[in-house]
Amino acid sequence: MKLINYFAIILLILQLGACASPKRGDPEFAPVIPKRVYVPQDNSGSIYKLGTAWMLHEDLRARSIGDMVIVLLDEQTDAEKTAETGTSKSTSTSMIDPTIFGSSVTAHGKAILDNDLSSDHSFSGKGDSKQSNSLKGSITVVVVDVLSNGNLVVQGEKWININQGEEYVRLRGIVRTIDISPDNTIPSVRVANAQIQYSGDSTLDSANDMGWLAKFFNSPFMPF
Repeated sequence: MKLINYFAIILLILQLGACASPKRGDPEFAPVIPKRVYVPQDNSGSIYKLGTAWMLHEDLRARSIGDMVIVLLDEQTDAEKTAETGTSKSTSTSMIDPTIFGSSVTAHGKAILDNDLSSDHSFSGKGDSKQSNSLKGSITVVVVDVLSNGNLVVQGEKWININQGEEYVRLRGIVRTIDISPDNTIPSVRVANAQIQYSGDSTLDSANDMGWLAKFFNSPFMPF
C-alpha cells in the first residue's frame, strides 16, 4: 500500500510540472492601458487643442506607462566546463614474527604474530559539459511601470500559430530611457534583470518531450 501511495505522489508531481506550461491570455502579461486624461474643453475658437497636441521637439521613444518599445533579441550564450579528478592511496605494513623468551608465539604449530598487511585504493573521475544557445528576432513590449530613477519596467509576449502548434516569446525586464534609440528600439543585451522565455506547444515539442514514465525513472525520486 505504501508503494502505491509513493507512485501516486510521483505521478501528481509530474502532472503539476506539466501543467506549468504557459497559456495564451495570461493576465500577468496582459497589456497595461494608461489612465485616460480628461482635458477641459476649450471654446476659444483657436486651432490649437491641448488634448490632441503633438510636441514637435520630442521624439517618439517610450517614456510613460502604456508606451511601447521594440526589443531586438540577439542572445548568444556558450558554456563549456571540464573536470577531472584522480586520487590514489597505497598502504603496506609488515610485522616479523616476534619471539618471547627466545621462542616464537605459535598456536597448533603455526606462528600467530607474523603478519603482513597491504591496501591499495584508487579513484578516477572525469566530466565534460558543453552548451550553446542562440535567439534572434524582435518583440514589442509595453511599459508597465516607471521607477523613481526614470528606468522603465517593460514586459510583453508574442504568440505565433504555425501549422499544428503555437510558439511564444515572453520578455520582462528593466531598461534605461537613454539606451532606447531614436527609432524606439533597444537590444536585448541592454535589458536589465531580463527574463526571456521562448518555447512552444506543438507536435514537434511533444516528440522532444520525455514521457511521464521515463521522467519518473530519471527523476531524483527513483530509489534505484
